[in-house]
Amino acid sequence: MGNSNPKPDRAQENLVLGRNAVVELLRGTRQVECVYICEEPSAHSQPIARIVAMAKEQKIPVKRVDVKKLDSLSGGLNHQGVAALAAAFPYASIEDIFQRAGGRPLFILIADSIEDPHNLGAMIRTAEAAGAHGLIIPKRGGVGLTPIVGRTSAGAVEHLPVVRVTNLVATIKQLKERGVWVYGADMDGQRWEQADLTGNIALVIGSEGGGLSRLVRENCDVILSLPMCGKVNSLNASVAAGILIYEAVRQRTKCEKE
Repeated sequence: MGNSNPKPDRAQENLVLGRNAVVELLRGTRQVECVYICEEPSAHSQPIARIVAMAKEQKIPVKRVDVKKLDSLSGGLNHQGVAALAAAFPYASIEDIFQRAGGRPLFILIADSIEDPHNLGAMIRTAEAAGAHGLIIPKRGGVGLTPIVGRTSAGAVEHLPVVRVTNLVATIKQLKERGVWVYGADMDGQRWEQADLTGNIALVIGSEGGGLSRLVRENCDVILSLPMCGKVNSLNASVAAGILIYEAVRQRTKCEKE
């Protein structure tokens, strides 16, 4: 007879199960994507409350799920009503990106709350192939460096610094103070090929459903738009990112040859 327990999803291979294990994970140095808490009454016990408090103190998202969802995530293993998803890959810092540029014009991609791991993985793959110096993602509201993101990036995540920040708007303001021009991709902006993308730049791509968040849009220096000649009014986030990334590559390569 075969094993009646479901097999853990390979995408959850970085899932830490059980109260003590999750507490130790939160006390350690490993990056944590999110904490899952069972919605059942037992989840309101003191150990669970401590875990929730620790997660919130570190600004780690806490997701409340039913027992069936937690059973599925854990592959039938004992989870004691709590689990945490650790990052599959280490995160970098903003300074790592500046150092990678090495005095050359800075080229950064910013993902504003991208939720689909396949989109984020594709963006990382394109950015690394195009010679970008790094990618910035928010700590809340978007997917992190999960195993699916790593696989979709085809290994590019091993080579491109990815920074995860608590406040995306504050980070954009800091970049602008350091001489970086921030270009957001959205509707009702100037045509993408008319922008000068040869200097220190950051390209901001909005979420799949809502595009750029309001405050992020307001803090961009320039809004770029791509022509939509068909009946649909938007492009896949990773496709839009790829077009703008390689427009920047085209302009920067041309400047180097001149």
